[in-house]
Amino acid sequence: MRPDLADWLTLLRVPGVGPVTYKALIRVFGSPGQALRARHSELKRFGFTEEIFAHFSKPNLHAIDQDLAWSAQPPHHVLVIGDPEYPRQLREIHGPPPVLFVNGDPHCLADPQIAIVGSRRPTPAGRDNAHTFAAHMANAGLIVTSGLAIGIDGASHEGALAAGGLSIAVAATGLDRVYPARHRELATRIAARGALVSEFPTGVAPRAEHFPRRNRLISGLSLGVLVVEAARRSGSLITAGCAAEQGREVFAIPGSIHNPVARGCHHLIRQGAKLVESAYDILEEIRSQIEPYSRATPHTEPALVEL
Repeated sequence: MRPDLADWLTLLRVPGVGPVTYKALIRVFGSPGQALRARHSELKRFGFTEEIFAHFSKPNLHAIDQDLAWSAQPPHHVLVIGDPEYPRQLREIHGPPPVLFVNGDPHCLADPQIAIVGSRRPTPAGRDNAHTFAAHMANAGLIVTSGLAIGIDGASHEGALAAGGLSIAVAATGLDRVYPARHRELATRIAARGALVSEFPTGVAPRAEHFPRRNRLISGLSLGVLVVEAARRSGSLITAGCAAEQGREVFAIPGSIHNPVARGCHHLIRQGAKLVESAYDILEEIRSQIEPYSRATPHTEPALVEL
């Protein structure tokens, strides 16, 4: 455990200090500890209120002790943005999380990943496609990353694990809880065969504003994002938008014009996402970005499940 970890966690828990402000504080003061000990007059440039200043002088020591206790339990890890284990591809995005909480293998975060996301209420065909595409991505040596939600996310994690591959789940809560609770057993298997990841400290419950933040990490960790099924307005399209902003590939599976959860995919394709009919389409597109695949050939591509 790094000696200044408590400082990193203390600054993380100051209200009003998001990833961008956190980075600016480090740039100005050099370290979280120096920022926490800065005079109010030096901090005024950041627009902090008196209420926020109070958190600098009187931090929630109980919550910080909980974070430290969590991090001391194997296989739990806390990575800060200066650590060599912090994933390089995530460091490059706008507003990278200053602190990452990891349950599992932190080294897999730096390995090539493909994100697979989609509706919480998919069709049976969509669920099958997510599972099958994830299995083929795992067979190709890619880690499958998603958000642990019910529906497409869960099917993607299951497909990767069933193929003997690794999976990463990015959470919108602290890692001392699992959301949704029905995926507790799945989360345990992911931690054993990959990692659970969050930028939120212990005790943080799921809130609506947390999910877009989670989505930017799903895309930021990955070489590209595959949207299997999605409504026209959905979190999956937020993830795809983050991917485009981050310079990642965006893939979408087309569906029936009568299927409401195909409309988001059709919108993405009209906006320039790559239409995908097989796993091989994705592997060919990202081949130059990763090492040669161990078992990926045109003969192993999955067929789409017809709607």
